[in-house]
Amino acid sequence: MIQKPAALITNDAVVLGILMIILGLIFFTSSSEKPFFKKFYSIIPSVLLCYFIPAIFNTFNIISGETSKLYAIASRYLLPASLVLLTLCINFVALKKLGKKAIIMFLAGTLGIIVGGPLALYMVGSFFPEVAFSNGEEVWKGLSTIAGSWIGGGANQTAMLEVFGASKSMFAQMIAVDVLVANLWMGFLLYGAQKKDKIDKWLKADNSQITALENQLEEEQAGKRKPLDTNNLMIILMVAFGITGIGHFLADILAPFFKNNYPELEKYSFTNEFFWLVIITTTLGVALSFTKVRKIESYGASKVGTVFLYILVATIGTHMNLGAIFDNPLLFFVGIIWITIHIIVMIIVAKIIKAPFFYVAVGSQANIGGAASAPIVAAAFSPFLAPVGVLLAVLGYAVGTYGAYACGLLLAEVFHLIT
Repeated sequence: MIQKPAALITNDAVVLGILMIILGLIFFTSSSEKPFFKKFYSIIPSVLLCYFIPAIFNTFNIISGETSKLYAIASRYLLPASLVLLTLCINFVALKKLGKKAIIMFLAGTLGIIVGGPLALYMVGSFFPEVAFSNGEEVWKGLSTIAGSWIGGGANQTAMLEVFGASKSMFAQMIAVDVLVANLWMGFLLYGAQKKDKIDKWLKADNSQITALENQLEEEQAGKRKPLDTNNLMIILMVAFGITGIGHFLADILAPFFKNNYPELEKYSFTNEFFWLVIITTTLGVALSFTKVRKIESYGASKVGTVFLYILVATIGTHMNLGAIFDNPLLFFVGIIWITIHIIVMIIVAKIIKAPFFYVAVGSQANIGGAASAPIVAAAFSPFLAPVGVLLAVLGYAVGTYGAYACGLLLAEVFHLIT
């Protein structure tokens, strides 16, 4: 076997510096008002560049994810900390004010993803059994990461990557499917926002509640943020890494316990330390959202969690070989059928409960796109409705781990059916 030559840059401190420069430039340009950048980022999502620019460096052997320890650190420390900060800021009181139709449509979208993935794999696999493997690897493991992304977000996606053990080369394929299919659907939603009255008429929905909510939010949105000073930042880090520490402590107890006493539960990942780390930190984050700890969101807790997440995203990119994207083009077919099932489920539920198209669009995007794009879709209806997208997307972080895990188990069962 030909040994891969050493990367040009092997010092992790230098690699981290390069990744932070890449992230800084992406965010600097994506917030620019210059017409070129506004047009560019309307076509190419910034999160995609956060994955793929580091992947280019790895593909051309400038850096090497295989020899770097950055991903191991980011996934074990920054990922659970991010999950804590993104889930503890859920405002269940505000979610209740949205009305039951908003929650029903969000959960319908989640259900469509959980069942859509296994059905799509079964449908494509029945005609093209070769889709079940990619370079000899079981493809269901990679598809579970799409479930994590489409129900929750990047943190949940990475959690499924670790829990089910997909390779980084397969993950590169899944990122391509995820981004291409998700952004295609987002384009349809943004177009539909301009035709909302016609769609609401077809759905036989009453949108007066949306108008009332818009007026209420317009009055409420003003000056609630507190400055992120040193004290506040230290409190945020205390909560994030304190809960992460508890998660590691309990995971180190639970995983060996199940491994020694119930080894048959290995197929459900109960013997996996990382599985318990993700479950525990997510659960504790949700629990904290019912306490006064949730007030740290006014300092910017979710923004700090998002920063952790993007650093994690960049380290994932260092493991991706872009040549792997073209290894299994049938995966794009799976992705299209998958999201189609999600759409069908949402339309059926919307027709039954007569939900306005706003709840359909935002409920779908809160799943598929997460906190990065759900507010964009919500704002396409009205700028004052953007927080609704944020609320539902943050709820996705809480259910994403559990929903994606359930979807992963179903995908595994379908894999055994078609092979």
